[in-house]
Amino acid sequence: MFPWRDVPAVYGPWGRVYDLFRRWQRNGTWQRLLTRLQSLADAKGAITWDLSVDSTVCRAHQHAAGARKQGDLQKEPPGGIFTEPRDHGLGRSRGGFTTKLHLAVEQGQKPMSIVVTAGQRGDSPQFEPVLEKVRVPRIGPGRPRIRPDRVRADKAYASRKNRVYLRRRGIRCTIPDKADQARNRQKRGSRGGRPPLFDPADYRERHAVECGINRLRGPNKCVGRVGR
Repeated sequence: MFPWRDVPAVYGPWGRVYDLFRRWQRNGTWQRLLTRLQSLADAKGAITWDLSVDSTVCRAHQHAAGARKQGDLQKEPPGGIFTEPRDHGLGRSRGGFTTKLHLAVEQGQKPMSIVVTAGQRGDSPQFEPVLEKVRVPRIGPGRPRIRPDRVRADKAYASRKNRVYLRRRGIRCTIPDKADQARNRQKRGSRGGRPPLFDPADYRERHAVECGINRLRGPNKCVGRVGR
């Protein structure tokens, strides 16, 4: 978490910088800026619509433990155009007090959508919510682009539910099969059906999501409350 009091003096008093940041967060300015930049990038062909999905766990800042369990009772409610989770996206996991970011990253390593949950939440249940948040409006006429050409993910997302979801939307996927799923299918013989198609060479392209996560995390690997 970046300390507001460390804002360079050239930008003015840190309190005013914070107030502007929060004002833009509440009225949706930050979201509109991001959406516009994505639209411009897509119009220029700078977005490769092969998405990779993964998650990363961030240790919460020590001050995050002081957040109220009911956000609407805070001295300064979270606000913004998105509803904040009741748990503030904070939970207990093996890493301690943590938050988990679930991301869909395009092949150029640019995040297309992010879902925030508590650190102990599983990856697979967030697969659909992450992809459902992908939405890039067109600069000219036409509907927003919401469907990638291909999705890559690791074994954590290899559930039948996720594969059915992708097949229903007509999205190709590169997701390795879990060992226990393969064994169960073999035990059933011909009734087990065919194994899902998997291209090991294409799977190497999943590195884009790891690189995208590293770009976001940077040198500071803590997250904290939105409020002061």
